[in-house]
Amino acid sequence: MRKLTALTLLTLAFTSVLALSPASLADESGAGPGKEKEWTLLVYLNGNNNLDRFGKMNVLQMEKVGSTADINVVVQWASISAGGVKRYFITKGSNPNTVASPPVQDLGKVDMGDYKNLVSFIEWGVKNFPAKHYFVDVWDHGSGWHAALARLKMLGGRIDFTPGFSPFDISWDDNTGHSISTLQLGQAMEEAKRTMGHKVDLYGSDACLMAMAEVANQMSDSVSVYSGSQEVEPGAGWPYDTFLARWAKNGKASPKEVGTYLTEEYTASYMGGVNGHSNVTFSTYDLTKMEMLNASVRKLGSELATLPTGSMSKVMDVINGVQNFTFGDYGDLGDFIKGLETAAITGLERAPFGEIKEAMNQFVVSNKVTPGFSKATGISIWLPSSKGTYNQYSGSYETLKFHQNTHWGDALKVILN
Repeated sequence: MRKLTALTLLTLAFTSVLALSPASLADESGAGPGKEKEWTLLVYLNGNNNLDRFGKMNVLQMEKVGSTADINVVVQWASISAGGVKRYFITKGSNPNTVASPPVQDLGKVDMGDYKNLVSFIEWGVKNFPAKHYFVDVWDHGSGWHAALARLKMLGGRIDFTPGFSPFDISWDDNTGHSISTLQLGQAMEEAKRTMGHKVDLYGSDACLMAMAEVANQMSDSVSVYSGSQEVEPGAGWPYDTFLARWAKNGKASPKEVGTYLTEEYTASYMGGVNGHSNVTFSTYDLTKMEMLNASVRKLGSELATLPTGSMSKVMDVINGVQNFTFGDYGDLGDFIKGLETAAITGLERAPFGEIKEAMNQFVVSNKVTPGFSKATGISIWLPSSKGTYNQYSGSYETLKFHQNTHWGDALKVILN
């Protein structure tokens, strides 16, 4: 879920379909597709919904820099107004209003809410735009690890809940009513790893609420570095122009460096930068440190589950006061730990607070927030404050790797009883 400021969709201007093979294209450096570069950025841009108009805006931003001698920029672009899906090799353009990059393929109608089509795009991108490193970017609405209670639309700065539509997680396709669940996203990255012959170097969600331990853990065996936002993203999403311009200066940057560039450029863009002023969050994770984080959460959960009854109310007070986000059951892990320490709860004197803070320090590569989220430390975790919310999602939660690795859902069940 991204935040929209208007409902009006802007018709996207597509060029006519050209019979081009990827190998026939060349970027401004003269290094065309088919030749191995340092990086390939694969953007799965799902505009089959009310974010459509921002798709063209972001592609035009990409064209301000275009592909370089070190970086391929490749997009599968779906537009609900144009009625189809095309694939592009992004080259530098000079017209701020018209997309200059010719389409490489016209796929017709594609269900962008089917994870198999994400896998297909990655396979095609790896074959035609080989690189040492790959950055997979899923662009669209997102809702963290669980389903939205209702379809969220932003109308003039407010949230309008439309009953009866419950998309899951990320990449909502209005044409089909489908979306990609957390489990499917993890499966897609597993298949991407096999295609690439190594872990996906960097995965990022240009979507709302996806910087969660639960989502990151689902792909931790297949992805090295992960980037996303704890809070909703404004409709403009990532500032592709300033991000790519910075990245282009160091085309051989490591995955952690690229993730840090994105973290910093995204947040700066909403602090008076190219995207104006909005309260935002963004962070990048080192998924090789996932097990350390899991182990510390597992220990904390065990401590919480054995607290005396009289201490549980204080734990609930901490949960109710924690930094949360648009979905109130998504809480900031670091702020939760700080609250538990401050509360001096009987029975938690020996809790592994130091261990979990050290795990977080190693796990979070970079974290930037605007002043409105000053307590956010970069990692969201499921922290429901009512039995009703817990009961609604607990069955799904138990299918996640994060729960299986930490038994966090079991601890929540005890706390909420």
